Order: sequence, then structure tokens, then C-alpha cells
Amino acid sequence: MRHAAAHWRESGHPIIRSFEPGEDWFWDYQTGEYYDGPDLAPPESRPSEETTPGPRGRVPTDWVEILRNRAD
Repeated sequence: MRHAAAHWRESGHPIIRSFEPGEDWFWDYQTGEYYDGPDLAPPESRPSEETTPGPRGRVPTDWVEILRNRAD
């Protein structure tokens, strides 16, 4: 959620929604709580066959450590 938090700080848009398959939660950065948001137009998630955190074979094996060590 690092990307979403940065977007909130820069844009003032406090509400985010998960884009993961099978998830439909919203989060409100202003209150620090989950939010019961509206139904959204499709697509509601990335394709379930799409790998995460990125395209298969194109993400370094130590991607978690790389992200944790970033300064932003």
C-alpha cells in the first residue's frame, strides 16, 4: 500500500480499494479504517491469471527486500 499512501498524500484522495481478485475492501486513510464503499464498474480486479507482484520471470527474487530498503 506504499503506492496508495503516496497517492493519498500527493492528491488528497483518501479512499482506496483493493484491485486483487476476490477482494472488495476499501480503506480510508483519513480515518484509518475500512470503508463500506460503492459497487464499482468492471474490471473489479486484475486478471486472476496475472502473476503478482509482476510478470512471471521479470521480478527479482529478492523483490521484498528491495522494497523494504527503499527510502521513499
